[in-house]
Amino acid sequence: MPGSEGIPQGIDPDKASVARMYDAMLGGQHNYAIDREALAAFTAIDPQVRTLARANRDFLGRAVRFLVGAGVRQFIDLGSGIPTQGNVHEVAQAASPGARVVYVDSDPVAVAHSASLLADNPDADIVDADIRRPADVLSSPQLRKLIDFEQPVAVLMITILHFIGADEDPARLVGAFRDALPGNGWLALSHATNQDRPDTAAAVGQLYRSRATSPVTARSHDEILGLFDGFELVDPGLTYVPLWRPDADDAVPENPSEYWVYAGVGRKIP
Repeated sequence: MPGSEGIPQGIDPDKASVARMYDAMLGGQHNYAIDREALAAFTAIDPQVRTLARANRDFLGRAVRFLVGAGVRQFIDLGSGIPTQGNVHEVAQAASPGARVVYVDSDPVAVAHSASLLADNPDADIVDADIRRPADVLSSPQLRKLIDFEQPVAVLMITILHFIGADEDPARLVGAFRDALPGNGWLALSHATNQDRPDTAAAVGQLYRSRATSPVTARSHDEILGLFDGFELVDPGLTYVPLWRPDADDAVPENPSEYWVYAGVGRKIP
C-alpha cells in the first residue's frame, strides 16, 4: 500500500496497527511502511514470527472445521483483522455452504477491506466495533440479522485477548460473550504466553507498547486457561498452537514452546 501520504484519514501514521502488522506477517498487501518497520523489529526479536503467524492461522482453520463438524453453522470472529486467504467464512462455507459469519474489528483498513470482500456474500458481514464493548457487538444490526442465538454459535477470539490489559478485565469480556451464547455455544481462543519464553514475551510487549496502537499482555498457561471459565475444553485441551489437532501433513515442531501462543476450543457448560 502507499506510504504515509496515502494513509487514510483517521489512521495514526506514526503507529503500527495490530491488524496491519498481522497482515504483513501473513504476506498480505494491506499494510503500510510503519507496519512493516514494526514487523522487522519484531522479527529481530523472534526470527520465526511469520512461521508463528502461519501456525496461528492454521489453527483457526482447523478449529473452524472442527466446529462445523460439531454442528456449528454460525461464527462470530472478534478482532478479525484484515481479510486474507483462509478466512473464517471461506473455511466454514467450504465445509458447510450457508454457514454464517460475522466479523468484528475497529481498524479502519480491516473494516473497509472486509466490507468490500463480503459485499456479495449474503451469509457474512463485518461489524465496526470495539470488542471491549460487548453490548455494541451483540446489538449490532449485522449480528442480529445473521446470528440466531437459538442455534449453535461459536465465538472466535484468535490472538486478540493479549491486546486486552488486566485493567480492561479480559475475563469479563469473555464472560459477556459466553453469557450471550446458547447452551450449545463454543469458544475458540489463542493467546500469547510468557510461560516458557518470558524474555521474548517481555521484548515483544515493549515493542508493541512503543510502536503499535495496542500493547501486548502475554499471560501464563493458567491465566489463559482461566479465560475458558464456563467452557469445557475438548482434547487436547489448552496447548501450544501447532499441537492443537494437527492435520496429518502438518509439521509438528520439535520444541513447541518456540511457538509461544496457546490455543484451545471449549464448549459452553450448560
